[in-house]
Amino acid sequence: MSFEVKDNEVYVFAIGGLGEIGKNMYVVQYQDEIIIMDNGVKFPDDELLGIDYVISDYSYLIENKDKVKGIFVSHGHEDHIGGIPWLLKQVNFPIYADQLALALIRGKLEEHGLLGDAILHEIDDESVINFDKTSVSFFTVNHSIPGAKGILVKTPVGAVAFTGDYKFDFTPIGKHADLHKMARIGDEGLLLLLADSTNSEVPGWTMSEHYVSNSLKDIMTPIEGRIIFASFASNISRLSEAIEIAVNTGRKIAVFGRSMENAFRNAQEIGYFNIPEGTFIESKEINDYPDNEIMIMCTGSQGEPLAALSRIANGTHRQVTLHPTDTVVFSSSPIPGNLSSVNNLINKLLESGAEVVHGKINNVHTSGHASQEQQKLLLRLMKPKFFMPVHGEYRMLCVHGETAQAVGVPEENVIIHDNGQVAALTQDSWREAGKVPADAVYVDGKGIGDIGNIVLRDRHNLSEDGIVIVVVTVNFENNELVAGPDIVSRGFIYMRESGDLIKDAQKVVQTTVIGHLNSGKEVNEKILRDSIQNALYPFLHKRTKRNPMILPVIMPV
Repeated sequence: MSFEVKDNEVYVFAIGGLGEIGKNMYVVQYQDEIIIMDNGVKFPDDELLGIDYVISDYSYLIENKDKVKGIFVSHGHEDHIGGIPWLLKQVNFPIYADQLALALIRGKLEEHGLLGDAILHEIDDESVINFDKTSVSFFTVNHSIPGAKGILVKTPVGAVAFTGDYKFDFTPIGKHADLHKMARIGDEGLLLLLADSTNSEVPGWTMSEHYVSNSLKDIMTPIEGRIIFASFASNISRLSEAIEIAVNTGRKIAVFGRSMENAFRNAQEIGYFNIPEGTFIESKEINDYPDNEIMIMCTGSQGEPLAALSRIANGTHRQVTLHPTDTVVFSSSPIPGNLSSVNNLINKLLESGAEVVHGKINNVHTSGHASQEQQKLLLRLMKPKFFMPVHGEYRMLCVHGETAQAVGVPEENVIIHDNGQVAALTQDSWREAGKVPADAVYVDGKGIGDIGNIVLRDRHNLSEDGIVIVVVTVNFENNELVAGPDIVSRGFIYMRESGDLIKDAQKVVQTTVIGHLNSGKEVNEKILRDSIQNALYPFLHKRTKRNPMILPVIMPV
C-alpha cells in the first residue's frame, strides 16, 4: 500500500502512536523529502506472551529510504526512542536529538553494536536544519524528562508542528516551556498541529512538578528507616528531586536496576545531576550504614516481575532484604494495563511489614502530560488550521478532537486517523490520500518480525490449556505400527492421576493410525499427523472441556 505524491500537497501520517499508548512515530512528507518524528516502542500487554517489545512496520520508510532526511527526536523516553536500534539495523538514517536523548540513544545503539556507524547530531532550541525544500526546528516544552521539545517542520505548503509529550508547568524542575515561540508559530500561520492526547480525558490542569517536589520533601524528610524510591528510570526530573532529598538528609544512595543505572550514568555524564562526591555507594555497601542513612533507588514501579522492586518484595533479590522499618515510595502512576501488577506489588510490600507511599494517597507523582485546560492553551497559542490528535487510544483522540472544536477548530478540520492513514494537505484543505503499512511488529528476544498471529495464538493456547505430545513409530514400507502411541502431557493434566484418560487417548490414536495403515491408501507422515489431531481434539475436549495443543511426532523406521 502507498499513495500518489502530488507536488502541491504535504502528507502526514503515523506509523505508530494512534489508537495506542506508545510506539510513537510520525511522518511528514513533501515531494521527495521525508521527515520522521520519533521512533518508539510499545511494551507488550499480557496477551502477547513471550514478546519483549512491539515496534512499527518500517517497510514504507525502507522502501523510500533515499527520501528520508532523518529521525528527529522530541525527547528520550522509550516510547519515543526505543525503536531506533531496530530501524537502524535495516537502514542507517541520521538522528537529531537533544543532549540527554542523544546520550540515551547512544547507549541503546552501543548495546546493539550499531554505534560505530550511527550518524548522530545534537540539537538545541535554536537549531534549524535546512534541506532543499523543508526545514526542521524545535521549541521547548515541559515534560518529565529534561530537554523535551516540540518539532516544527516547514514546507512550501505550510508548517506542521508536533508537540511530543508535553504539559505547561509554570514552576518546572528545569527549563520553562517556550510559550513565546509557540505563539509566534501560531501568529506566522500553522497548517497542522499534531498534539499529545494521553490526558485528553482528564479535566483541569496537570499538577506542577514543583508541587510534587515539595510533597516528596514533606513525606521523605522525617522518615527514620531506609527509603526505597521507585520511579521510571527515564523520569530524570523526579530522580533529581529524590537525590536532593537524600543529600539534604545525609543519606547515601544505592541504585538497583540496569535501566536506572544507565539513566544515572547518562544524566551524570552530561551534568544533569549535581551530586556531592561520596553520595553514591556500591550495592554491597548498603548494610554498612544505619537504615536512616540509606536511600535505595530502583526500577519496578510498574510491578514488572523481573525488576528490582518486585524481587525485593518477593525476597529473591540477592542484595536487598526488606526491613520492617523500610518505607517504599512509588513516585509514578500505573500505566494502562499495569494496575493489577502494581496493586499486587503494593500488597506484597505491606505484607512484608514495609510502609508504602503511593500516588493514590499522597501527592508523590504528577503526570508529564497536558490535561484539558493545558490542551486548550496550546491550541489557542498555536492556532492551527488543521488538528490531528496523536499519542492516545482511540477514545482519547476523539475527546481531544472535541476539545479542539471547543476552542475554535472547525469539526471538518479535525483529523482522527488510525496508524497508516495518510492525510494530504494543501493550504486550504485536506483529503484522505491512502494508506501505508503500519501493522505492529513483534520483537521476541533478538528476533524481529517473525512472530505472527498464529504463533501468538499457539502461545496463548499453551498458556491456557497446555500441550499433549503423541509419539508413534511406523514402518511405512510394511504399513505397520511398530511402537506407541506414547502420550506426554505438559500443562494439560497431571498424568499420575489421569491414567484412564491417557489409556483411552492411546486407544483413540492407535485405532486411527492402524485404520489408515490398513486402508490400502497411500499414507505419509502428514496424513498421520493430521488424522491424530483430528481424532484427539474432540476426544480430549469431550472428556476435559479443554483444548490443549496436540503435537504428533511420527518416527519412521
